[in-house]
Amino acid sequence: MKTYVIGLDYGTDSVRAVLVNSADGAEVASSVHYYQRWKEKQYCKPIINQFRQHPLDHLEGLENTIKGVMQESGVPAASVKAICIDTTGSSPMALTAEGQPLVFEEGFEENPNAMMVLWKDHTAVKEAAEINELCKSWGGPDYSKYEGGIYSSEWFWAKILHIIREDAGVKEAAHTWMEHCDYLTYVLADNKDLESFRRSRCAAGHKAMWHSEWGGLPSKEFLSKLDPELAALRDRLYTETYTSDEAAGNLNEEWAEKLGLTTDTVIAVGTFDAHAGAVGAKVQEHNLVRVMGTSTCDIIVADNEDVGANTVNGICGQVDGSVIPGLVGLEAGQSAFGDLLAWFKDVLSWPLETLVYTSDILTEEQRSALKEQVDNTFIAKLSEEAASLSADQSIPIALDWINGRRTPDANQELKAAISGLSLGTRAPHIFNALVNAICFGSKMIVDRFEAEGVRIDSVTGIGGVARKSPFIMQTLADVLNKPIMVAASDQAPALGAAIYAAVVGGVYPNVNEASKHLGSDFEAEYQPQSDKLAYYEELMAGYTELAGFIETTITKNK
Repeated sequence: MKTYVIGLDYGTDSVRAVLVNSADGAEVASSVHYYQRWKEKQYCKPIINQFRQHPLDHLEGLENTIKGVMQESGVPAASVKAICIDTTGSSPMALTAEGQPLVFEEGFEENPNAMMVLWKDHTAVKEAAEINELCKSWGGPDYSKYEGGIYSSEWFWAKILHIIREDAGVKEAAHTWMEHCDYLTYVLADNKDLESFRRSRCAAGHKAMWHSEWGGLPSKEFLSKLDPELAALRDRLYTETYTSDEAAGNLNEEWAEKLGLTTDTVIAVGTFDAHAGAVGAKVQEHNLVRVMGTSTCDIIVADNEDVGANTVNGICGQVDGSVIPGLVGLEAGQSAFGDLLAWFKDVLSWPLETLVYTSDILTEEQRSALKEQVDNTFIAKLSEEAASLSADQSIPIALDWINGRRTPDANQELKAAISGLSLGTRAPHIFNALVNAICFGSKMIVDRFEAEGVRIDSVTGIGGVARKSPFIMQTLADVLNKPIMVAASDQAPALGAAIYAAVVGGVYPNVNEASKHLGSDFEAEYQPQSDKLAYYEELMAGYTELAGFIETTITKNK
């Protein structure tokens, strides 16, 4: 009997499941579920950078996508050997002592603080600053050491500290907190003991300051200086962590019946989407994998002997086994990549939304058809026009900090900016500037890795932007002056999760071997154009100058 594995990838807007033939990596079936409450923009306040998600969106997606791939494929339930889940992060959520999301309890049904705090939620900027100050001054270990030396408002402790200060009810009612990838794995697994449940090494190491050097999570003494509740919470969290080639348990009876599977199916320890995506793209040493979507996560692996106790400043952590067990996984990224271009599309779409699509001159069918046509061609047309601009035209300089800066050197208070506008500046010029900005932000990350001794020979792009925008990918290759391969799979993170599942299910002995057989092929390659290198170096100098001015002058005087 043929055997299969399932990878689930929870993104910002949707979850997708992929059913993979464990012999050759063929994607037999896939299914996508969009979060309905999130789509309706419930529980979010973008003006204050509050982004929360209701766990029902995730549970409905879990059921619908797995049922979807099983029904589409028709494979026998007994042939599904294992399931692995990857999610966004850091996206923690308060749970009761029974392991239920707090939002399911009476009195918390509509409370955003009792829901999942999404990765892009930046309400904890003040708390992150306190953590950073304490790490450097308290007299004990610098717990941010392996987090790039700067703890971010996007991460576990800062978000929890913000919530318990803001909401006494949640503070008193929450028994523990779980990362998104841990919670959904917990939902499926048969081990319901919160104390012994296997938490993700990837999530704990990159976002919660867990490290073997100090025996796990930050000490109670350190946490109590932030808030005594954090010290008490530490006792209700975990000590050990596990990599995703290890089992969290078997599928429990409730969900086996719900999904039409068997309790013989093994559930892998959860992980983060970017790290799974790197595995799906066959990541190797000296190869930087860029997961390019609304934001970016940049993943590279290195040998322990090469990295050792050396730390790379200003990144999102370096964790033994967070990508491939036996290698150190290093993470960086940009808080906005596709989001910056989506913001510009929204700005330009305002007159269409308010004047054209509401016009009585058009029928409902015409409005719908026009909107669909614009949505399908908007970015493509801007890209076409921007690519046709000659080098002698004045292109503005823009910054990519529309949602703050993740790396290098996290600072979520920073804002984007554009300089060099004139009466001759048109939409394609600004779009070109924004594309340059996200590529220059990428260059800053690559330069930081290499300055800290992490060699990068090539880049792999995965995700919608990588596959759909040759203009952006060629610009990125020219700016980085490195070759870029594009993974062919639409579902590289889900495929990576499936690769972990294939190891946990006993099909392959380790992640490297599974990745060789099941990882994505490549569909495109971009080489840097030698005649463009000097041009982008000049623009990059303008980006660096504007970035320094905004950070040291505008932000300082704000």
